[in-house]
Amino acid sequence: MQTQLHFRVFAMLLVYGVLKFMGGSFGTLLLYPVTMLVTFMHEFGHAMGAILTGGSVEGLQVNSDGSGYTATRGGSPGFVLIGGYLGSAILGNILFRIGARHHHLAQATLLVMAAFMGLAGVVWFESFESTGILWLFALTLTFIALRTRADQDVLMFLGLAAVLYIIQDFNVGPSSDLAMYEKVVGFFPAKVWMYIWLGLAAVLFYWNLHGVFRKKRSAV
Repeated sequence: MQTQLHFRVFAMLLVYGVLKFMGGSFGTLLLYPVTMLVTFMHEFGHAMGAILTGGSVEGLQVNSDGSGYTATRGGSPGFVLIGGYLGSAILGNILFRIGARHHHLAQATLLVMAAFMGLAGVVWFESFESTGILWLFALTLTFIALRTRADQDVLMFLGLAAVLYIIQDFNVGPSSDLAMYEKVVGFFPAKVWMYIWLGLAAVLFYWNLHGVFRKKRSAV
């Protein structure tokens, strides 16, 4: 069982690496759902940062080119800003962990993701484009969960690919968040905060992988 999990993770890493670095436009097209998922998780992280610190969310936008934004009011600005990058890293790790270790929760997790995406497109409506993207993604996840047996593998791949995407894109994706974080929090320039955020995401990913495989070995 442990060997099978190692093989599946290795295969997913290989597929992601080939598509990302050697797939060209075809690879970009196949990884497009991952790009959309990462964008949603990033913006959802901002939204949760606002809500958890007493603020509110006025709108959430996901664009077809992979960009997005979240309009919030109140809450802790620093927590809202860091919630985008680290929040999406945490969510990606959770998806991977559930797919790898908690098979019985895979279907329910996909359905919960679909529900959050669908609700976000309505409750935090910003445009028909954004709502259409979120609802299409939500319907696809619902179909996978209810009509296929691929829920575990899809969850593992989406979580793994999302975390790798986040780590690889750290120098580009959160640049505007980092610039604002430097102004709001201070202490360090944006470049230093960039590596701090990256370090936290990398440590979280390592801890997650280590926990998944260590627990599997101890159960044998």
